[in-house]
Amino acid sequence: MSQPSPVVVIGAGPAGLTAAYELAKQNIQSVVLEQADKVGGISRTETYKDYRFDIGGHRFFTKVGEVQAFWHEILGDDFIQVPRLSRIYYENKFYDYPLSLTKTLKNLGLGRSFLILISYLKAKLSKYLNPSKLPETFEEWVTDCFGERLYQIFFKTYTEKVWGIPCNQIRADWAAQRIKDMSLKRAVINAVFGSQNAKSLIKEFDYPRLGPGMMWERCQEKVEQQGSTVHLNTTVTRLEREGSRITAVVAQQGGETLRFVGDRFINSMPVSALVHRLDPPPPQAVLDAARGLKYRDFLIVALIIDQDQLFPDNWLYIHSPEFKVGRIQNFKNWSPEMVPDSSKTCLGMEYFCSEGDAIWDMSDADLIQLATQEIATLDLGVARKDVEDGVVIRQRKAYPVYDGDYKRHLKVLQEYIEGFDNLQTVGRNGMHRYNNQDHSMLTAMLAVRNILGETHDLWNINTERSYQEDFTTEEWNQRQNKQVSVNTVLASDLQ
Repeated sequence: MSQPSPVVVIGAGPAGLTAAYELAKQNIQSVVLEQADKVGGISRTETYKDYRFDIGGHRFFTKVGEVQAFWHEILGDDFIQVPRLSRIYYENKFYDYPLSLTKTLKNLGLGRSFLILISYLKAKLSKYLNPSKLPETFEEWVTDCFGERLYQIFFKTYTEKVWGIPCNQIRADWAAQRIKDMSLKRAVINAVFGSQNAKSLIKEFDYPRLGPGMMWERCQEKVEQQGSTVHLNTTVTRLEREGSRITAVVAQQGGETLRFVGDRFINSMPVSALVHRLDPPPPQAVLDAARGLKYRDFLIVALIIDQDQLFPDNWLYIHSPEFKVGRIQNFKNWSPEMVPDSSKTCLGMEYFCSEGDAIWDMSDADLIQLATQEIATLDLGVARKDVEDGVVIRQRKAYPVYDGDYKRHLKVLQEYIEGFDNLQTVGRNGMHRYNNQDHSMLTAMLAVRNILGETHDLWNINTERSYQEDFTTEEWNQRQNKQVSVNTVLASDLQ
């Protein structure tokens, strides 16, 4: 059965639904095809016994005016203001984030702190003597900025826990994207005197009162009210093409095969999957490049705790290597409405893994037991007996990996896809870029403008527009013509 539609959108995450909503505002109908049973992608909200939790924490903060307006247009008064607090757990101690000089010196000790300073000066001297030597790996990049000792303490363990590969196999350009304008000198100055941009540092952020999925469920409603259609439980199996034009998308919905004919196509599924679904298939070199792209998977163990209050943080980073958990979310501190019983607390124990490895393959019961053991061992005031229940959610292809080969493979795919007249690919997985939610939405917005006749290069969008907490609006506008990053590695939130 064929169903004609002016625009076919693949994926109902933030990028796909943003595209559909923006099209609807221009009176252009679309059909959205989503493989999962709910919208939102990794930004969805899961529910277990009326407890609501994110697939990772999703702060709603942006410097992109169009995105900010979009969020408030969709949710309005259902946005709440949430105070931000997060800390780092390392060697049985907590470190404030951003760093507090007093707490850091107390935890590390004067002797260790002195060695960190010497290591930093050594790195700066090496950089001065070899100015032409550019870092190629994450390890080299961070060491150049902070010195070997601080890299070992605050970057190496957590980064390798997240990505599952040594830091000397992660590209330096990922570090340059996620860590910007940071140095030990600046960190110390900020810690002693306060941030020179304190008025613009995020001390609170917007958040939907029922979790991020509320945004995308409401967006789905608005899209459908305008006459477009969102198909859930619908798996794209084939994109039919004639030369450089896509002609139709074929999908499976239950036992039925559906065929969607369109004039324009917007994709947000993983770009590696996209090219493998083209019919006729692309050249072998393109398929090989797609197979070369790697992803990091993720799972969360949501634990229901029989305590009304625990730690005050929204989330904690667990840097200590003896723990497998990478980050802990306290969802009640994101919104009280995430927890139906005010006498309880819900924690999200986040494990970064790869499909097929030991943690991914553990049974749900064993994962709940592991998470219970780890939360009881951490100094967070939770005993085993306090854990009443738990549930496990697995998320495939959560994060695109920036290994040593990704740039070469992505270049092949980008050049091939740019050869299509009526296909655009957007979003985190659609572009294999570790974007935050707002930048993924921006790519979708500009894709729609391209359909309307504008000419935006989605692959070369200035990512600075999407996120940088430390700049005032005036500074932000002054830096618009520069390619800078979107975040810091510790505050990246892995959205």
